[in-house]
This record gives sequence, C-alpha cells and structure tokens, in this order.
Amino acid sequence: MQYGRVGRADIDPRRYGGVAGTHTAGWREDRDEWESALLDAAAATMLPVLGICRGMQVMAVHAGGRLDQHLPDNLGDERHSPGGDDYGGVDISRSEGTELSRILGRGPSVRCHHHQSVATHPGLTASAHTEDGTTEALEDPDWLFWLAVQWHPETQADVGLFKALVEAARLTGL
Repeated sequence: MQYGRVGRADIDPRRYGGVAGTHTAGWREDRDEWESALLDAAAATMLPVLGICRGMQVMAVHAGGRLDQHLPDNLGDERHSPGGDDYGGVDISRSEGTELSRILGRGPSVRCHHHQSVATHPGLTASAHTEDGTTEALEDPDWLFWLAVQWHPETQADVGLFKALVEAARLTGL
C-alpha cells in the first residue's frame, strides 16, 4: 500500500514532536501551516468547524496532540484503510452526552481510509471509538460546534453531520 499520496498527505511529524516513520510520507509544510492558520482563524471567532479524516488529525495536532504514524503496526491489519480507493467499514461506539451522540443517535457503521490515527488529544473529548480502541471522533465541548471525525461521511448517506454544521453556522449568524 502506498501512503502519503497527493491529497492524502500525512502531517509532518515534527509538528507533534515526532520523527518520520517508515510509512509516513508526503507531508507538505505549506499545507500543514495553512491548515493550522485556518484553525487559528476559526478559534478567533468561534467559527463552527467540521474536520474529516486528515482534518481530525490536523485538529488534534493543533490542540497539542500526537499521532500514531501507522495504525496497521498497532493493529496488525489494515481494516481502517484496505488499500487503493477502498474504504474499510468499521463500527463505532459513541460516548454518551457528546455532540456526536446527539447528532448521530444510534450507530452507524462508518467508512474509513486512514493509516494514521490520533494518539493523544489534550483538551478535546473523544466522542467515538472503534472496538479496537481507535479514536474515530473528537470534539471541543467549549465550542458551539467543533467536531472532527476520522471517517469519510461524504461517502455515505448523510447521518446529520453536515446538517449540524450548517445549523451551527446559522446559529452563529454566519
């Protein structure tokens, strides 16, 4: 499997005090810097934010977190990213009382395509996990809407994430 392709660039491990592992590649310092600046700007105005896949990783690193650079090394398989353009289907369990549990209700099974995962996320709430312990969603309880998911909701019928983002933007007058 090829990791770090254009459009699927890993985050520069130096941003979280790491050293690039064998499977970590393709990072672009300009992209990492730009995405971090976007999060700074969003924070300055409490702009609603929805991060997807790499977006969740960027948001965790921006908060001072660290990444596991190659999830298959931890799990022994590639269920979260089976290769090519395929998505891995995984079931998630949500943390009760979170924004994510309010939006999703029960379920769902989600479609993943990531070889990296969030290891630490200071100040953020992990609001969903897979049975293997991988963090699949993060949120900041201090914001009206600051949510990140490791999966790809755009590949499935909308379970409410995009509607919730639009509603949060409406409530903030954007």
